[in-house]
Amino acid sequence: MPTAPPLDLASAMAAGPLVLDGGMSDQLAAQGHDLSDDLWSARLLADAPEAVVEAHRAYFEAGADVAITASYQASFEGFARRGTGRAQAARLLASSVDLAREAARAVPGGRRRWVAASVGPYGAVLADGSEYRGRYGLGAAELAAFHRPRLEVLAAARPDVLALETIPDVDEARVLLGLLRGLEVPAWLSYSVEGDRTRAGQPLAEAFALAAEADEVVAVGVNCCTPRDADRAVALAAEVTGKPVVVYPNSGEEWDADRRGWRGEPTFRSARVGGWLADGARLVGGCCRVGTDGIAALAAEVTVLRAKEGSGRAGV
Repeated sequence: MPTAPPLDLASAMAAGPLVLDGGMSDQLAAQGHDLSDDLWSARLLADAPEAVVEAHRAYFEAGADVAITASYQASFEGFARRGTGRAQAARLLASSVDLAREAARAVPGGRRRWVAASVGPYGAVLADGSEYRGRYGLGAAELAAFHRPRLEVLAAARPDVLALETIPDVDEARVLLGLLRGLEVPAWLSYSVEGDRTRAGQPLAEAFALAAEADEVVAVGVNCCTPRDADRAVALAAEVTGKPVVVYPNSGEEWDADRRGWRGEPTFRSARVGGWLADGARLVGGCCRVGTDGIAALAAEVTVLRAKEGSGRAGV
């Protein structure tokens, strides 16, 4: 009889690497949705929840094991600007977890799938690119006041893990890690980086070290960066923290703010995953401009590598 897959994410990672999904906005745009609103993909939690389910399902069908919810840009403040009260905003935040669960149930095959509730940085709510700079001019108390309510709502929706993602700044990471205590939901911490530093300019080793002693954190790593920067960060995250690594870079194209479009050639390749796994990655996927085709190729590569690893053990 086959062994049942582990129920919790940490145990599953210990058993082998898992595949994350790709860019939620990319899939929603591919489905024909306009994401020019300041709420970005979070707008569809209210306006077209069925589209969010469809996007999650597309990634699961491409081979993803873990869905990251459409709550990255969602906040009480952002919803308030479009006239949504706090009670309804809380329901929309929680629904992001429910929609991902619905998609997981809709995909046949009986595989275990997990849901990561996205917690984007404060800069995301500003919708001006601040999440790629950090240094917002806010103190720890102000950042905590922003993050605490939505963390509590998302945790109460019982995702498998909280995805503290695209964090540009050590100061914001420190606040988020403090807020995890008592939520009783594990988390991963993923920085947006450039070279060997956070987007705010702090040494990446210092940034990773914050999570080393945080029992709530089950994985540490990077996302929304170039594949090259991801290559360099994975081994460092594993070395500094001793924890499994999460890595999901962009396609490698660059955003041209003046022309409001992407330029350059993609450098995201499924062949990179072998190096990531060798360096300690256990959650691998894609971010901006990585769609279902990229995730399908990545999932296929992970399957091949896991089979090789299994046959290698059998031959010992």
